[in-house]
Amino acid sequence: MGFIDIITKLFGNKSQKDMQAVMPYVEKIKAVYAEIDALSDDELRARSAALMQRLQDAVAADKSKILELKSTIESLDIDKRERVYNEIDRLEKEVLNIYDKTLTDIIPDAFAIVKSTARRFAQNETITVTATQMDRDLAADTRFDFVEIDGDKAIYHNSWTAGGNEVVWDMIHYDVQLIGGIVLHQGKIAEMATGEGKTLVATLPVFLNALTHEGVHVVTVNDYLAKRDSEWMGPLYMFHGLTVDCIDKHRPNSDERRRAYACDITFGTNNEFGFDYLRDNMATSPMDLVQRGHNYAIVDEVDSVLIDDARTPLIISGPIPKGEDQMYDEYKHRVELLVRTQNTLTTKLLAEAKAKMGSADEKEREAGELALFRVFKGMPKSKALIKYLSEPGVKVRLQKTEELFLQENEKNMHIATDELYFVIDEKHKTIELTDKGIDTLTGNTDDPKFFVLPDVGSEVADIEKMNISAEEKQQKKDEVLANYSIKSERVHTVHQLLKAYTLFEKDVDYIIDDNQVKIVDEQTGRVMDGRRWSDGLHQAVEAKENVKVEAATQTFATITLQNYFRMYHKLSGMTGTAETEAGEFYNIYKLDVVVIPTNRPIARDDMNDRLYRTKREKYNAVIEEIVQLVAAGRPVLVGTTSVEISELLSRMLTLRKIKHNVLNAKLHQHEANVVAEAGRPGVVTIATNMAGRGTDIKLTKEVKEAGGLAIIGTERHESRRVDRQLRGRAGRQGDPGSSVFYLSMEDDLMRMFGSDRLAGIMDKMGIQEGEMIEHNIMSNAVERAQKKVEENNFGMRKRLIEYDDVMNQQRNVIYAKRHHALMGERIGVDITNMIYDTADALIAEARAMMDYEALQLDVMQVFAMEVPFTEDAFRAGRENALADQLAEAALDTFKRRMETLQKVAYPVIKKVYEERGAMYENILIPITDGKKVYNIAVNLKAAYDTECKEVIREFEKRMVLYVIDDEWKDHLRQLDELKQSVQNASYEQKDPLLIYKLESFNIFKQMLDAFNRRTISILFRGQIPNRDPEEVRQAHAQQRHDYSRYRTQKDAVAQAAQASGHAAAAGRDTREQQRPEPLRVEKKPRPNDPCPCGSGKKYKQCHGKMEA
Repeated sequence: MGFIDIITKLFGNKSQKDMQAVMPYVEKIKAVYAEIDALSDDELRARSAALMQRLQDAVAADKSKILELKSTIESLDIDKRERVYNEIDRLEKEVLNIYDKTLTDIIPDAFAIVKSTARRFAQNETITVTATQMDRDLAADTRFDFVEIDGDKAIYHNSWTAGGNEVVWDMIHYDVQLIGGIVLHQGKIAEMATGEGKTLVATLPVFLNALTHEGVHVVTVNDYLAKRDSEWMGPLYMFHGLTVDCIDKHRPNSDERRRAYACDITFGTNNEFGFDYLRDNMATSPMDLVQRGHNYAIVDEVDSVLIDDARTPLIISGPIPKGEDQMYDEYKHRVELLVRTQNTLTTKLLAEAKAKMGSADEKEREAGELALFRVFKGMPKSKALIKYLSEPGVKVRLQKTEELFLQENEKNMHIATDELYFVIDEKHKTIELTDKGIDTLTGNTDDPKFFVLPDVGSEVADIEKMNISAEEKQQKKDEVLANYSIKSERVHTVHQLLKAYTLFEKDVDYIIDDNQVKIVDEQTGRVMDGRRWSDGLHQAVEAKENVKVEAATQTFATITLQNYFRMYHKLSGMTGTAETEAGEFYNIYKLDVVVIPTNRPIARDDMNDRLYRTKREKYNAVIEEIVQLVAAGRPVLVGTTSVEISELLSRMLTLRKIKHNVLNAKLHQHEANVVAEAGRPGVVTIATNMAGRGTDIKLTKEVKEAGGLAIIGTERHESRRVDRQLRGRAGRQGDPGSSVFYLSMEDDLMRMFGSDRLAGIMDKMGIQEGEMIEHNIMSNAVERAQKKVEENNFGMRKRLIEYDDVMNQQRNVIYAKRHHALMGERIGVDITNMIYDTADALIAEARAMMDYEALQLDVMQVFAMEVPFTEDAFRAGRENALADQLAEAALDTFKRRMETLQKVAYPVIKKVYEERGAMYENILIPITDGKKVYNIAVNLKAAYDTECKEVIREFEKRMVLYVIDDEWKDHLRQLDELKQSVQNASYEQKDPLLIYKLESFNIFKQMLDAFNRRTISILFRGQIPNRDPEEVRQAHAQQRHDYSRYRTQKDAVAQAAQASGHAAAAGRDTREQQRPEPLRVEKKPRPNDPCPCGSGKKYKQCHGKMEA
């Protein structure tokens, strides 16, 4: 017994400790359940209402204090408001903490109420209760078919429509589901096996947390599941007076979507939650906002959303000038020629290697091994090379040659690579041009350094040494920088084209559909509609395939799912596979993973991997295994990694006359029907692992007797999670089943990350063609290879996090300022801070040069006033004291000017209101800064009642929003350009991330300074040019912002997608995709029919009036 085993035996493992912490709650729930289940239906609903009241009573004092503080803010001086706002923030956090404590106290009651409600619906066709107003509203709403009104009673039915199909409620929570519910409420991840009912488990914490009315978000990975689950679980919540909706049912930026967010429980897809957040932060009016606070979210398939898709940016973008001007089509023919030339060279080298490696002369053998290594560095995905490496002893010799060249920091690597045109690192998905390759690309161009980046630093230094005028020096520097910018884009274009031609394969990494390049998820085989590779890679693939190269766009708003979900006060998730990524979940989200025990023991037989030398032998063995399983009457699910392999196996089965179904990126529309057949005797289903996540394959009785569902994996994946997902399709709820993986030494995982020992063992054992190795030593070696990949991928993701965090910190600052301006809250404090920050910056700049005249000019340009101290005081005073003096003088000036503006505007407003108040609701007030006129829309009554304070407030709001949007949009464009240009730093042996952090900080600092100065300059100069009441114009009613001209997209992060075969490994949920729903004609009452709510009124005079 090892040391770890002894410690585990003494103190228990993590799983045991997790269960020990949760079981007391389970016992309390079971204890109170008998009492609650004995209540009448009306008493049960009253019990849940009492819990809601208990929660509100717990926070009543703090909420009252918050309202009191908010009511006094307007009467306070600006400099005293910040302390009040800080106190409000503290109290709001305290309210959430009190809720958390109270919710934990009421877990037993709340969970018992949900379980009892589920039991009542399962065992009764109808439940009759005293009707409330909400019951009447539900009965009158044509979307719901599960409740009707009979006098003063509401009758709830246990069948309703969900996802287009009628469902009858037949589920009651069992103990392990209670455990899962507790874990989710605690803000952790519940790992639950297939068939354990994660959707039902979620009803427990969702109900509990919804009792606060602060909002619970249930996040799914496709819109069908979001809509279906909201309809399927909704009646359980609505029975207790909680409101439920799904954002994916409504148009973005609509009143319906805003109402969906206002519900106690809101279902939706991860993408739509993220895009709504971005749209809200592009809003120009509070009426455009749809989301409220981010309180609590439960993420379904959490490993997919928070690991695989986490660094994928959600982007709202728009067209940019000359976006069509790209170089991909211009240079693709040169790259095509270069790739063909390298192919010819590597084919010749491989033939040379085969001839020389069998020679008796040692030097000849060494020359052959060098030629083989060159082929490996030049075209590692060559099928001929992969085939040759599977022969006995060849891979071992290649690995020894590689080790030789890797010594001393690759000192001699150039000897191997100088003969090539470019070098490919398949593990890291990078390509580097050699001098020979650059010369070939340059061809007959006039500039021999056409594809070589200039050394800007040394060239600028040389210019500085020249004996020419300052203007000429600046002109030459501009030419150098312009040349660098052009060449940088050129080199970037060529590298992306090389990746497209050598690392990305049609029908494996992407398909062509409707003349568009569509990405295929490497693991699930799904087409990822709307997803594009970033950093120009997608355009490169489009150029390669001769389809239209999409125009470049400019980012207007962006966020990654990782940073969106980190905003929630409490976050939890559920999935069938999270344990392998537990470290990453905790490091990034502080989420603990708890493995929930199964309701029944797993009876699946997970066999050892079967390892062959070549893919051909492996696929022949797979076909033989399928034939035997079909003869035994067992259904077979065959998991593949690509469209290409699924079609190959399909052809082989067709030759053997074995009926089968195929699911891949080209045929995924038929998934629902195929999965429904997959559990029947002798049915063979080939799927590109679309069945690897969430698909619930149900077995017939005869199949269970025959041994259950047989899972055959045709290749190990780079992520252990994906393998576990595939295995998990068999053995649900104690069903029998089996799983086995067939591997070959030619598989990508084994080629790139397989243990050197495996190749050596196969050589020593003399494994012949068609023979296999099946032993747990081999299975463990494969798992170690997977761990290597996971570590490599985590390293890449951690690096992406650092890039992402830079943007996130900047976004948080800007969006906070923007929200203050939009809502009009704290804007006075923000403007005061802007004045102080600008004063600090002006003084710092002037003191650095000791230039008083420059300070006078800057102060006049920004604050439109004189400097409040003399030149002697400027030179003698302390910097901080001077900045404070300047800021205080500027603040006094600003107050006077706003008061003057207010006094000028009020007589006009007074006359218009008194004479034409009934005609206008909103009017336009023209205000100019001397350069431009800004028409400020103001509510006429509010302006009159506040004696034009409302005019000043709207002027401040509009100017801050106008300038911040303009500056932020330009800043995002600069960051896009910076992110691309810093990648070239790696060619100069510099760290791109470090340069990105330094440069982005400087750019952001400059942007904030420009924003402050522009805003202040406009506000300080604001005047009303026209004071004639007769010239006042009516403002049009506010319209919702039109987002149709913007494009929403979810970029596949190039670095992550290329760095790992399991990037987005489990990205798309594949349980039940959109099924063809039966056409439903809602039974809508006619205007003169009695209203279904039971009020006795006609429909048109009751709930029909609300719809009108």
